[in-house]
Amino acid sequence: MAEAENNVVETINGDCHDFKSLLSTSDRDFVVRNNGDQVKIESLKGKKLGLYFSASWCGPCRRFTPKLVEVYSELSPKGDFEIIFVSRDKDEESFNGYFSKMPWLAIPFSDSETRSRLKELFKVMGIPHLVFLDETGKVSTDEGVQIISEYGEDGYPFTPEKIQELKDLEEKARLEQSIKTILVSRSRDFVVTSDGNKVPVSELEGKTIGLYFSVSSVSADFTPKLAEVYEKLKEKGENFEIVVISLDAEEESFKESFVAPWLALPFKDKSCEKLARYFELSTLPTVVIIGSDGKTLHSNVAEAIEEHGIQAYPFTPEKFAELAELEKAKEAAQTLESILISGDLDFVIGKDGAKVQVSDLVGKTVLLYFSAHWCPPCRFFTPKLVEVYRKIKAKDEAFEVVFISSDKDQASFEEYYSGMPWLALPFGDARKPLLSRKFKVQGIPMLIAIGPSGKTVTKETRNLIMIHGADAYPFTEERLKEIEAECVPEEDTESKADDKEEGNPKETKADEREEGNPKETKADEKEDGNPKEGWVCDGEVCTRG
Repeated sequence: MAEAENNVVETINGDCHDFKSLLSTSDRDFVVRNNGDQVKIESLKGKKLGLYFSASWCGPCRRFTPKLVEVYSELSPKGDFEIIFVSRDKDEESFNGYFSKMPWLAIPFSDSETRSRLKELFKVMGIPHLVFLDETGKVSTDEGVQIISEYGEDGYPFTPEKIQELKDLEEKARLEQSIKTILVSRSRDFVVTSDGNKVPVSELEGKTIGLYFSVSSVSADFTPKLAEVYEKLKEKGENFEIVVISLDAEEESFKESFVAPWLALPFKDKSCEKLARYFELSTLPTVVIIGSDGKTLHSNVAEAIEEHGIQAYPFTPEKFAELAELEKAKEAAQTLESILISGDLDFVIGKDGAKVQVSDLVGKTVLLYFSAHWCPPCRFFTPKLVEVYRKIKAKDEAFEVVFISSDKDQASFEEYYSGMPWLALPFGDARKPLLSRKFKVQGIPMLIAIGPSGKTVTKETRNLIMIHGADAYPFTEERLKEIEAECVPEEDTESKADDKEEGNPKETKADEREEGNPKETKADEKEDGNPKEGWVCDGEVCTRG
């Protein structure tokens, strides 16, 4: 008892924590609810506990908490499970606001000593952090966040044995995979139509199925293309079906995914997240193809559908080999006109809005600059590119840059473009998504170098400019070899130091951190607007979420 009064945590057999000494102090024997009610720590005896280290200022915490609330709501009726919130908030107002959304208990905010002691005891290096203790006080796992994210309430009681059991079941499901093992759950054996009608999963057996993992804000450009392919295949009588696996948080967004008469898992069905994990989802949009035998035929044909449309069907290895040969032939025949001309769109614009014919750029080295005003890494890079552009242009008129905007609106485009001395595609130009697909633009800023012949020279132009500046021109392999050859063969220590000062990649990274580190980037985002919906920015690039 003396140890508890001195805030020393007692353990049983040196292995299991005593809840009373773990959570109480000499003058407090309770935890609290968000309405102020006190709950005696003694009442937690015999329960499984989750210690949830979190804070309102932490973005990942705010995203994880609703998921934990769902799991808690499923498990709390059992009566043998509880969660204790251990706040890392900086003030009581923030604590109260955040805790008001939690249905579980908490260490009082006023008891900073206990909160700090628990952080040290469980070696909390980052948040959100979730530690599960069993009935005896023994730590079951300190990887609760990952387990809840992957398995939800199915992970209960969150022991290593239970998690291994779930992994074994997943492995068995892979070996015995069928459309039923994929889409049927314990409580549901159907998928739904746009009007809510139920279609038995058994009716999908023997068909080729596309599982379309989608978030409307990210997949908006792709969905109409997939719908076009789907409807053409249906018209041809192909035995093909799409099942939407929506990861949307809002039901209205889920409903918007029915742009074609395809099927879907019900909104917020628990299988959606399980399937995202099962198929190791890493990007959106993703279309997983399940063959008529129920086995996975391809892990993601979204890119193939974007580039080739219905020609990608039936998504077999033989078809992809055929498409690869076509792609090689297309690249060999590539010209600047084939890249930048589409139908009647045969021009770019200058600073005064005047049209400049694409034919006038033939024979020049042209950089395609994918960028946007809302993107902090873009705003950091653009002044460097302006400087390099002017240096190259002063020496060689056969050089040009074309800005391809991902801005939110015309006003943002015009404001950003006003600081650029080169050409641009008009805002909202129909060629923009075509170019993004062609060059597989997943993040911005991105800079593609097209040589005088119209062939792609490199997609690494941005890195070359950051390292070598205007000296990298014309960005060819031959020029890079010349730069390497120009280096002094036997460098002494002093010259190496000078080289670092002049701008090797490590120094460039340091400059980026100093001039555009994440904290400054956040400030920029607040000042100039958040990233475009569906995009996520770090210190160096903005990528599709």
